[in-house]
Amino acid sequence: MSTKTTLRQNVTNADRKWFVVDAEGKTLGILSVAIANVISGRSRTDFTPHVDGGDYVVVLNAEKISVMGKKEDQKKYYRHSGHLGNLKIATLAEVRAKNPGRILRESVSGMLPKTKLRDAQMKRLLLVMGKENPHEAQKPETLTV
Repeated sequence: MSTKTTLRQNVTNADRKWFVVDAEGKTLGILSVAIANVISGRSRTDFTPHVDGGDYVVVLNAEKISVMGKKEDQKKYYRHSGHLGNLKIATLAEVRAKNPGRILRESVSGMLPKTKLRDAQMKRLLLVMGKENPHEAQKPETLTV
């Protein structure tokens, strides 16, 4: 008589891989979905929703990501200090000039669960401005989008 057991992933048996993707010319939404699936672990066969078992993703050329339509001028980013009247609104073009990593970081963050897991998962998203990969020692695989 054989018994069936369900493989449950936990942090100790999460064999984390490293992936690298070049964001130059890629569309923001499509790239964000692919990255969110990898760092949350949804692309793995042993995915467990309540366990932080995803992989690392290194994004090269994060400042050269593209958007469709009029989003460059119409998409808004909001931040608030918590004090009355301190709501700051910036367009995508302004954010790209000042802090280009924020565009991809906020997009991926919005696709992850709004729990304590999100902070741990976002630490595995590594944005690199430029073509040089500082994480070559981990031998990352190429993430196809």
